[in-house]
Amino acid sequence: MEHVVTTPSDDELHAQRRRGNVRLALILASVAAAFAAGYVAKIVLLGP
Repeated sequence: MEHVVTTPSDDELHAQRRRGNVRLALILASVAAAFAAGYVAKIVLLGP
């Protein structure tokens, strides 16, 4: 039995990298939004 190794095409690699970048961007944006929400909550609850 022969094993065939296939490599993804350039388009597939580009799509995978793009999905990874979008996922990372969403994670970073959600972290930034959480910090911003915490800062606003601090100002509202405890004053400036």
